[in-house]
Amino acid sequence: MRPLLPMHREQYWIDVPETPPYNSRTLLILFGWVLFAFFLELGLTEAAAREKQSVSTLVSMPCWLVEDFVVAEECAPCTTFQAKTTPECGTTGFVEKISCSVSKRDEFKSCRSAMMERHLFWKFEGAVVGVAAVFACLVILRQRSLDRKALEKVRKQIESI
Repeated sequence: MRPLLPMHREQYWIDVPETPPYNSRTLLILFGWVLFAFFLELGLTEAAAREKQSVSTLVSMPCWLVEDFVVAEECAPCTTFQAKTTPECGTTGFVEKISCSVSKRDEFKSCRSAMMERHLFWKFEGAVVGVAAVFACLVILRQRSLDRKALEKVRKQIESI
């Protein structure tokens, strides 16, 4: 009994060019993102340093830096009047009223509220998901482009036979 398929079949090898995992354009884009992140971080740290300098140049130090204190009012958003008159409202937009134990003074201290932190967290998460979705789409488009090029090359090789 003879086999249905011939035993010595000539194999066809498809010559698909290997694409390097990176090219100059990809490296340039990556380098641009790294520079962007670096300068963004540099700007944020410089702004924080300027903010610390402006706070440290006040005439007298707040009592809560040098002595024990008790929180009289929890962290709350600044009113419009406080935002214009109280310098502590400028940093975060939230203040808490504190009472210093030794000097018996009531002062305002800038604070970060849980509501603000939650809002910033979800804003960050949204940005991360958005960037991930954009890059996922770019990967899909690139893969389709490479698949089309490979199929076109295979089609040309088959036609030349």
